[in-house]
Amino acid sequence: MLAVLAAACCWLAGASTVAAQDIAARPLDSNEMKWEWMFSPYAHHFRRSSEHRNVYLIGVERYQTENWLVGAGVFSNSFGQPSAYAYGGYQWSGLFGQPRLYLKLTAGVMYGYVGEHKDKVPFNRNGWSPLVVPAIGYRLDSRNSLQVSALGTAGLLFSYHYRP
Repeated sequence: MLAVLAAACCWLAGASTVAAQDIAARPLDSNEMKWEWMFSPYAHHFRRSSEHRNVYLIGVERYQTENWLVGAGVFSNSFGQPSAYAYGGYQWSGLFGQPRLYLKLTAGVMYGYVGEHKDKVPFNRNGWSPLVVPAIGYRLDSRNSLQVSALGTAGLLFSYHYRP
């Protein structure tokens, strides 16, 4: 799986940057929609466990400026519990000189790891815990992108993002 991901990243990094500058590098203007919907059908866990369930996420982000954002998502966590994440963050576009490649860092509060799984995330108090999520993404065009988010030492979340 990691070999396929590495090959895909290499292919994406080598994609044409001429058209990409028109698509990804230009700032948002006031007439453009600044909302972004996200969906994740899969998370890869670094350590396999029979307890792990598929992770599904749906969320929305609003870009306040070209780079600053706020967002929220609901998801089923690795143990099948309903969970949520509300956050603020920043996105750096044009990573490594590639206009379509971006880095995103979000921080906020998560709810959802309760009961026997309360110790699976640090600083959890009654299901509430702080969360910081770094991510790297690739903008396919002006509306669609793919993103990989790091979930601490637990795994990676793969998501699709759409700007209406």
